[in-house]
Amino acid sequence: MKIKVTQVRSTINRKENHKRIIRSLGLGAPGKSRIHNDNPCIRGMIAKVSYLVTVEEVEGE
Repeated sequence: MKIKVTQVRSTINRKENHKRIIRSLGLGAPGKSRIHNDNPCIRGMIAKVSYLVTVEEVEGE
């Protein structure tokens, strides 16, 4: 299964490690999206920055 991660808030004035997580997810600007495999590593990163991103499942991938 795959998930689509979309950044909805800016990383300005956020903790440095949260900025690094956003970068490692392939994001960096509000409105930018990436599709990732659904695995515990990705889910852990999303949990850390859940206030900055939205997540939705992708069908047919």
